[in-house]
Amino acid sequence: MEKNISIEDKEFIKKYFTSVKDLRSFCILIEICQRKLNSEFTDRIRIDEYLIKTLAHPNNKNRYHSFEIKKKSGGMRTIHAPENKLKVVLQCINLMFQTVFTPHSAAYGFVEGKSVVDNANLHCGNNYVFNIDLKDFFSSIEIGRILNRLSLPPFNFNKQNRREELGNYIAWLACENTIVERIIDGKIQKTVKRVLPQGSPLSPMLTNIICERLDHRLTGLAKRFGVKYSRYADDITFSSMQNVYQEEGEFRKELNRIINDQYFTINQDKVRLQKSGVRQEVTGITVNEFSNVTKTYVKRIRLWLSFWERFGTEKAFVLFLNGYVKDKGHIKNLGKTPMFMENVIEGKLNYLKMVKGEDNSTYLRLKERLEKLSLRNKSADQILDTWETNGIDEAMAKFYSGKSPKINNRIDLIALL
Repeated sequence: MEKNISIEDKEFIKKYFTSVKDLRSFCILIEICQRKLNSEFTDRIRIDEYLIKTLAHPNNKNRYHSFEIKKKSGGMRTIHAPENKLKVVLQCINLMFQTVFTPHSAAYGFVEGKSVVDNANLHCGNNYVFNIDLKDFFSSIEIGRILNRLSLPPFNFNKQNRREELGNYIAWLACENTIVERIIDGKIQKTVKRVLPQGSPLSPMLTNIICERLDHRLTGLAKRFGVKYSRYADDITFSSMQNVYQEEGEFRKELNRIINDQYFTINQDKVRLQKSGVRQEVTGITVNEFSNVTKTYVKRIRLWLSFWERFGTEKAFVLFLNGYVKDKGHIKNLGKTPMFMENVIEGKLNYLKMVKGEDNSTYLRLKERLEKLSLRNKSADQILDTWETNGIDEAMAKFYSGKSPKINNRIDLIALL
């Protein structure tokens, strides 16, 4: 879906959203959002009250499909991916919420105009970087918390505004029955709760909405102790020149109290105090003096490019897939051609550019190596050569024959010419 929404469109959606009081007008607003997000008419779905009621029904077992991916820290993470119709509806609701809700300034994850690099930059050059992680972040947020928060400003899905029913539908659409761990009778036991699913396009926005109070209180704690604070999803970071993070100290006691008061739990396995002199990381980016990627990140790109240069495209692709799948675990859309390898490397380089800057010598050298190997460039050159030697008809035939793995449509071809 396209996401270039104008300021005027957002203002219109915001105004409509605040006036909606029944399911019929809510469906109309979803249709409007769908048109703004997706200009291709053939890809749109028909939104009506029956569809919303069906998708929101608590006993509907065909709303999500689940799979597991590896966590960087070990273990597996369960992802709940919504089926297409539900996904579209959730994307539209997410757009509505973006127009009426601004996340707290300390929130950096899933916030328009902010990135993981911005989050890391805040903590550069400090003697101490203190990280904590919120355990089972998404699945710890149950539907009751969603309903309660949506009843308050700026959403106002409550009885007084005659919008309570809409709030119920949104909460049912946003949450899913999931097996979770809870303390029952003094013991950690598995049970089924309706919670935010990780994998939904609406869940990140809802976590920022739910965490607004948490961010407010932790910002106050940070100011009190003279430290910096930010949150990127479930990853919370404090940094300072002085060490205020002693385990039995006042800062840690107050931090634990605030986290517990907001119905979250600290993952004790991910509590880290990083001192200057060793590598300090914030959301995977080193921050000792300035933002930087790890050496392993660059080495991996160099390894893939070396395979490609030494063994050729096909063998390099096999070697790439073996390592990539082993590292990632589950991959939703695993490419079947070498273009997948090129796209992954290109994505890695774009991230490197974002962190280190477009003038960085390491980035520029790796980019140059990829450009020499690029299948995209070779495909374009082949078609242009055919055009010059044999004419447009044969060039078009080559284009549509599937011999050009990266040029996917007529618009791409026209752009090349």
